[in-house]
Amino acid sequence: MFSLDFRAHSEVGLVRKNNQDSAYASPNLLVVADGMGGAAAGDLASAVAISEISRADRRLEGEEMLSAFCHAVQRANDVLAELIDEDSSLEGMGTTVTGAMFSGTQLGLVHIGDSRGYLLREGQLQKLTHDHSWVQSLVDEGRLNEADMATHPHRSLLLRVLNGQPIGDPDTAIIDLVEGDRLLFCSDGLSGFTTEAQMARVLRKTSLDDAVPQLVDLAHHGGGADNITFVVADVVARTDALDAVPPMLLGAVTDATFTPSRPAGTPAAAGAGSVAHRGDDESDDDEEDDQPDRVIIPVDHERLRYEPTKQRHRWLSTILLLGAVVVVLVLVGVAGVAYARTQYYVGAATTTSGEHVAIFQGLPDSVLGVSLSRVEEIEDTLVSDLPRYYRDQVHGTISADSLDSARVTTHQLQLLAQQCIAQRTTKPQPSPSPSPRPSADASARATGSASAHASARATGSASAHASASTSRSSSSGRASATSRATVSVSASTAGSATPTASPSVPAQEDCS
Repeated sequence: MFSLDFRAHSEVGLVRKNNQDSAYASPNLLVVADGMGGAAAGDLASAVAISEISRADRRLEGEEMLSAFCHAVQRANDVLAELIDEDSSLEGMGTTVTGAMFSGTQLGLVHIGDSRGYLLREGQLQKLTHDHSWVQSLVDEGRLNEADMATHPHRSLLLRVLNGQPIGDPDTAIIDLVEGDRLLFCSDGLSGFTTEAQMARVLRKTSLDDAVPQLVDLAHHGGGADNITFVVADVVARTDALDAVPPMLLGAVTDATFTPSRPAGTPAAAGAGSVAHRGDDESDDDEEDDQPDRVIIPVDHERLRYEPTKQRHRWLSTILLLGAVVVVLVLVGVAGVAYARTQYYVGAATTTSGEHVAIFQGLPDSVLGVSLSRVEEIEDTLVSDLPRYYRDQVHGTISADSLDSARVTTHQLQLLAQQCIAQRTTKPQPSPSPSPRPSADASARATGSASAHASARATGSASAHASASTSRSSSSGRASATSRATVSVSASTAGSATPTASPSVPAQEDCS
């Protein structure tokens, strides 16, 4: 059996005016929640999530950990739905949830959104979670390099969050632990402004007490443009002292003007950097605050926990859900169009004079009948003038890294077409018929024998010389044609010689 030795931190960062992150850490449960929504109360969303999840804080085993954690996440989502139903100005708030319950030997991991969980084992840092984001989906499809995720213009677009709408099942996993493991759960205020290699160096070489300020420094040096919240913990030999450490609440949940439901003995705030910054002055008096993004009535939590959720305003919820789907589709479409504008390919464009080789900007696909590309340039080269192999290539489209790369491809196709045109217009000349040789009488043969013998030797020598020259010329022509078929097209090779394809490649200059 093991215990968790943990530290936690949450702060506003260097740019934001208030902290919309929340976190919870205890000997049994580590979790971070990154709220979003700005004026639509992202801090409320993360506070609700942590408040509900903290109720599940107890020592459980195996699948029981996942069941308890997931039920807490669903309760938090129900509370958000209820709050949005009561006040439409809260529409748009949401939060990520990433964390794990601890059994003493295993972690029960639960994840939704783009906050992350990491495990450092024997000096190697591995990511335990998979981002539910638009840019991660591009990486999964092979359309974006993972190194470009941090700078992608749509990196903040999330596909799954906790926002009062149906969420499906969060990602879950059971992870076996060994003594010496180090865990990190963090919002993207840390992971989005540094690299995994930098975090690994800090986690690998420092104690927990030193790791906290060094991780904060990494986020600050990266710009500190978001709230910075994380929990870091070591898996150590079990001790009663560590198992009795009081839980910690951090971030927005500590400053929200409501009494969060949490286990007895939980402090209202703990640790350096645990005070959230809301960006406005808050009163400490006891008079009722009528701002709904700062009020959660505890009795409502109890009712929602034990009673089925009432289906009120079902038509309104349906409209809001459809509206959210439309918004997501529009955002996805905008992102797709932006990506398509960076792509080029060579294909065929039909004009009044026939099919021409053309350069297209975009992708050779369509969505709901709408083409994702447009014609950038139409060349004079007719597709029908190309060798058969390249005709098929153009019809199937030839991808290009840039407009300049596409122009190089169309120039090569133009040279191939010129060779085919020259080959088709050159007709072979018929060989002359041999003339009959008159017979000579015996006297003439006898008289001219010596002369004819000498003439034959001279004529044979000249003929052999001419034949050798012709053979060398023909061999050179075939070598030149073969070189063009197997290497590249050059303007200097365009001529009457017929290209001969190498046996190792397709007949790329078959002009039939």
